[in-house]
Amino acid sequence: MRLRNVKNAVTIVEECDYVIKEPKEYKGKYQQLFANENPIHIEIGMGKGDFIIGMAKKYPDINFIGIEKYESVMVRAIQKLDGEMLPNLKLIRLDAITIDEVFDHEVDTIYLNFSDPWPKKRHAKRRLTSSIFLEKYEHIFNGNPHIIQKTDNIYLFASSLSSLSTFGYILERVSLDLENEELDNVCTEYEKKFMSMGVKINYVDAVKYLKK
Repeated sequence: MRLRNVKNAVTIVEECDYVIKEPKEYKGKYQQLFANENPIHIEIGMGKGDFIIGMAKKYPDINFIGIEKYESVMVRAIQKLDGEMLPNLKLIRLDAITIDEVFDHEVDTIYLNFSDPWPKKRHAKRRLTSSIFLEKYEHIFNGNPHIIQKTDNIYLFASSLSSLSTFGYILERVSLDLENEELDNVCTEYEKKFMSMGVKINYVDAVKYLKK
């Protein structure tokens, strides 16, 4: 994805009330930040925010946190929040490789929507479903780890199914054509574009059941 620089992006992000400026300070304390004990769901790589904003509107009893690495992308989500009142939504500018530095066993669900597929074999460890990231997620989940992924890239999808299974996840639901599934689905901006082009969307809902 080619990123376009947005004028004053850093300032816009820093001044947005939805953005958590020092997320490490809230590690283990996100329920206090939201002032409730509702489940916390995060989207890693939220892009322009269609999904995470749509989910926050649809499910007011769930706390959502959108994570994005680039200010120039996060700004697009912030612009969509103008005039909105969503107390169950927060945003964090963060490189996902440090995800375990800002959460501590308090996340219920992770969404991975149209992540960078890193197609070259030498870059496989950078995929958000590689064993490196799955190990990090172990430190942030509260209860049974739960990951939901959507992607148009069949090679990333195959890699994810293999990695998740190897790591002990049960593939509760798998689809190679999400548009024709009877699911309560909130679309991302990429998803809408791909579906309009006839591109099939791959989907997996995976849970790792912990022994009691």
